[in-house]
Amino acid sequence: MIPQQLLHYTPAPDLFKDRVILVTGATGGIGRALSLALARHGATVILLDKVIKTLEKVYDEIEAEGGPQPAIYPMNLEGATAKDYQDLAENLGNEFGRLDGVVHNAAWVGALTPLKLYDLEMWARVITVNLHATFLLTHATLPLLEKAPDPAIVFSTQDCQRAYWGAFGVAKAGQRGLLDILAAEYQGARRIRVNGVDTGPIQSPLRADHYPGEDPSQHPEPAEVIGPYLYLLGPDAGETTGQNLKLA
Repeated sequence: MIPQQLLHYTPAPDLFKDRVILVTGATGGIGRALSLALARHGATVILLDKVIKTLEKVYDEIEAEGGPQPAIYPMNLEGATAKDYQDLAENLGNEFGRLDGVVHNAAWVGALTPLKLYDLEMWARVITVNLHATFLLTHATLPLLEKAPDPAIVFSTQDCQRAYWGAFGVAKAGQRGLLDILAAEYQGARRIRVNGVDTGPIQSPLRADHYPGEDPSQHPEPAEVIGPYLYLLGPDAGETTGQNLKLA
């Protein structure tokens, strides 16, 4: 499998029909583009983000395109407790009975700064949003994923274990470890596909915040890089698991 070839992957029109897929960070960049694409191919999308107004905008976009009615779940990952994630899973279980996919896409960089100067409170907040939240959401939703006939988890990964990336770089390294462990534990008969996609730089608010002098047009738009996500979330991926697809 050549990751770049999956940029051109086109799912069957009803590939995600009757599937319920949760997308975090669903209102901007990859999250929004992926949520719209999943709905176009039949998925019921659970839109999770922290701002209701922007969630409602994506909800309206899906409805305007005639997709299955999505669901909105406002949650601030920075302040959410373990009980909040359990409540989320309970609500999804009561409403849908199972969960076919989870996309861990929410991200907050915090600041690009040397470790010596890193604000300690910000460190804790960035680790919480990008690593603790990912584990807690996974832990809470695993029983629902286990009930699905073809479940999948996809991480938005990033190779940023470099100078000045601080807590975000550490959290992303931790996410990759979580991906590897989950994939190993859920292979074989207990199968849940667990994979990652590292798109490289794209045109997004997150990128613009930290590279304000950069010409954004040199990078692809989010809709241009979601093919690998769609592939890994659907049945065409077969038994592919434990992979981190790097597109750049």
